[in-house]
Amino acid sequence: MRPTRRRTRLLLAASVAVAALAVPLGVHVASGADSGTAVAPPEPEPAGSECRTAIEGSRVVAYCHNPYPSTDLVQLHTECARWWDVDADGAAVAVAPGRTVRLEDRCWKEIATAWVSHRPAPL
Repeated sequence: MRPTRRRTRLLLAASVAVAALAVPLGVHVASGADSGTAVAPPEPEPAGSECRTAIEGSRVVAYCHNPYPSTDLVQLHTECARWWDVDADGAAVAVAPGRTVRLEDRCWKEIATAWVSHRPAPL
């Protein structure tokens, strides 16, 4: 074989080897792995209603106000004190931005506890 062909093949093989080593390094640098600054995840948008619950005897009333720009679904849960009294989960009510809703429920006798659950409204 002539020396020129051998030199050309060696030069081509060296170029391929350098490219094979340089591409992963370029991808590593382009992804920002060596930049020293970590990319922070996006902050979640604030959401949820503020609810105030009042229990008087066998009745419970909750007022929920939504100060945020997304709609919130609220649901009143009531646990009655007597074993024979039926505990209740109210229907979910949508609280639009800037609105206040009233939720109410009752037991036959005393109320043991009542609370309001929240979840984001479907889009």
